[in-house]
Amino acid sequence: MPRRDLTWIPRLLGAATAAYGAAVAAKPDVLLSPTKLSGGGRTPSAGTALLARAVGGRDLASGLAMALAPAGTPLKAAVAVRVGADIVDLVVLGSQLPDRDAREKATMVAAGWGALCALSLLAADPPRRGLLGRA
Repeated sequence: MPRRDLTWIPRLLGAATAAYGAAVAAKPDVLLSPTKLSGGGRTPSAGTALLARAVGGRDLASGLAMALAPAGTPLKAAVAVRVGADIVDLVVLGSQLPDRDAREKATMVAAGWGALCALSLLAADPPRRGLLGRA
């Protein structure tokens, strides 16, 4: 029995990740304000903005990889990279942000997004072909 193509699930998550990464790269406060590394009318330091842009670039690249990689092993590898980045965010932001509320929120977002992406591995295989070579 042919399996339906479910690769749209990790691809959608990848597109959302890429959009978020592009937003952070363009406007670092998208990341810095909720993490309380800036906000409240404060302008982030050049170094903090640079770091946020690097994170945005990482998310843009990993999201595009998820959105565009061929189904199967390449897509699974792209998803694994994304999950790895979420684990790093979970550990670093969840333990190093200066504000407890921001640490808790960052932990929940990184854990939730990482779990969603990890689950999308189940949908990363190409559809199986039927007996006659049809999808």
